[in-house]
Amino acid sequence: MNRIGFIASTLLVVLALLSSMVFVVDQRQFGVVYALGQIKEVITEPGLNFKLPPPFQNVRYIDKRLLTLDSSDTESMLTAEKQRVVIDWYVRWRISDPSEYIRNVGLDESAGALQLNRVVRNAFQEEVNRRTVKELLSLKRDALMSDVKREVLEAVRGAKPWGVDVVDVRITRVDYVEAITESVYRRMEAERKRVANELRSTGAAEGEKIRADADRQREITIANAYRDAQKLKGDGDAEAARVYAEAFGRDPQFAQFYRSLEAYKSSFNRRSDVMVVDPSSSDFFKAFRGAAPGAGARQ
Repeated sequence: MNRIGFIASTLLVVLALLSSMVFVVDQRQFGVVYALGQIKEVITEPGLNFKLPPPFQNVRYIDKRLLTLDSSDTESMLTAEKQRVVIDWYVRWRISDPSEYIRNVGLDESAGALQLNRVVRNAFQEEVNRRTVKELLSLKRDALMSDVKREVLEAVRGAKPWGVDVVDVRITRVDYVEAITESVYRRMEAERKRVANELRSTGAAEGEKIRADADRQREITIANAYRDAQKLKGDGDAEAARVYAEAFGRDPQFAQFYRSLEAYKSSFNRRSDVMVVDPSSSDFFKAFRGAAPGAGARQ
C-alpha cells in the first residue's frame, strides 16, 4: 500500500516537473526564456517548447501584435503665435525585438506605452511650437504627423534601441483650451451678429429703395392715366357740344324747349317739397302754348 502511494506521489511530482518545463507560445506572442535574470532565448514562432524548471529558467510572454497608444493627458501646448491648444493623438506601434525591449524598456507592454507616451508628447510639443493654429488645422497637419513620427523613431532607435517599431502617428482633434474656446466662441458670435445686422441693414435699405421706386412708378402711372382720362373727357365734351350745337341749329324752338326740360329736371332733383311755377314766365308752358294750335290743326 505504501509502495502504491510512493509511486503515485512520484508520478505527481514528475508530472508537475514536466508541466513546469513545457510551455506553449501563442501566435500572437513572443516567448522570452531567461535564467537568473538573464535572457537565454527568444521564441518568435508559435508552438510547444521546453525549458528548465523554475527557478533555473522562467518564461514571459510579450504581445507581438500591432498596439494602439492613445493620448491620456489634456495638458495644453503652445503654438508659434503663443496660443494654447489641446491635441488628441494616437500611435500605432509594435514590439519588434523582445530582447532589446526587455533590456531597455521593461517586461510588459505597459512599460513601453508609458515611455512612448512621454516621447510622443515631447515630439508633438516641439513640432507644435513651430507651427501656427492655421497650419495645425490645414493640410499641413500631415507634415506635422510625419515630423512627429520621424522624431519618435529617432528616439526609439537611438543609442539604446527600444526594440519597437512605430507604424503610424495620427491627430484626432485640435482645439483651444477651454478658456480660449469660450473667448473664441464669443468673438465668433459677435462677428456673426455683426454680419447679420449688416445684412438686415442692407436688406432694409434695398426694401426702402424698391418701395420708393414702386411709389414713384405708381404716381407716374396714375398721373398718365388721369391725363389720358381728362383728354378723353375733353374730347367727349367737345364732341357732345358739337352734336348739341348742330342739333339745336336745325330747330331753335326745340332747343329752347329741351333746355327748359333740363332746367326743370335740375329743379326737381333738388331737395324741395314744393315748387311754385309761374305759367306766364315759364318757357315750358310757353312751349306748350305755342305747340297747342299746331296740334289741334293736325287733329
